[in-house]
Amino acid sequence: MYTDWVANGLVVLATTLAVSASVLVHYEGLTRMARWLPTIMGQRRNKVLYGIFGVVALHVAEIWLFGAVAWALVGVSGVGDVSGADVLGLLDAVYLSAVTFTTVGFGDLAPVGPIRFLYGMEALTGFVLITWSASFTYLEMDRFWRAP
Repeated sequence: MYTDWVANGLVVLATTLAVSASVLVHYEGLTRMARWLPTIMGQRRNKVLYGIFGVVALHVAEIWLFGAVAWALVGVSGVGDVSGADVLGLLDAVYLSAVTFTTVGFGDLAPVGPIRFLYGMEALTGFVLITWSASFTYLEMDRFWRAP
């Protein structure tokens, strides 16, 4: 279907880097939060709130990472395009990244061509990282939610 193997290889390489960077950002962010939350003074339940804000911030960073990679790739000839947008701006790419990462998929923008691989892997990565965040949140709530 896609005969430009250089463009396909570029998409696979960029996807591998984006997935790896997102997983590392998530791992490091959760590790640092797990170490930091117990040191915060004040109500124990507030620590859960800080953890939630931290997890959301991690996901926003990961969405922007995928969006920036997609935006850069669309500028390269042969890697594909996004239907529904005359010109894919950075914020359009981040929006498409957000609906893909969260697996919402509104359908108003859709990738076309080899770049679809990036978006498919982003959906899988987003699903895994969101469930990882849910597990982290559960553990932190178990540790801090109840009264001492």
